[in-house]
Amino acid sequence: MASELRVNTLKDAAGNNSIATSFVAGGSAKAWVNFNGESTVAIRDNLNVSSITDNGTGDYTINIASAMSNANYSSSVTASRDDTVNGMGNIHGSGTAPTSSALRIISTIPTTTGAVDTAYTNASIHGDLA
Repeated sequence: MASELRVNTLKDAAGNNSIATSFVAGGSAKAWVNFNGESTVAIRDNLNVSSITDNGTGDYTINIASAMSNANYSSSVTASRDDTVNGMGNIHGSGTAPTSSALRIISTIPTTTGAVDTAYTNASIHGDLA
């Protein structure tokens, strides 16, 4: 038997620090992923990400399992390499517009002009689910 809890405001155990549930639901990531983008691309952990597509060197598509309501969501992506020469990555738009079910990204490093594979790539997506 399923149960339902309906509240307007959440407070800590002492009854302080209240926050409206709309902020909790609206401000929570609707999808996030941590993946290895080197060699065989592999998801380490995720929420609401069905897969990662390897489109080529440093070029990845994050496929969202339960679609967003539209393509106007907010995303944050970070990347780093596992070497001592070129440690941090930059994330750039791929020239492909986001869709409600996919976000394409390209990673580069400041010292080169081409895309590079990244050992640690993390993304979070905020917005409304469909």
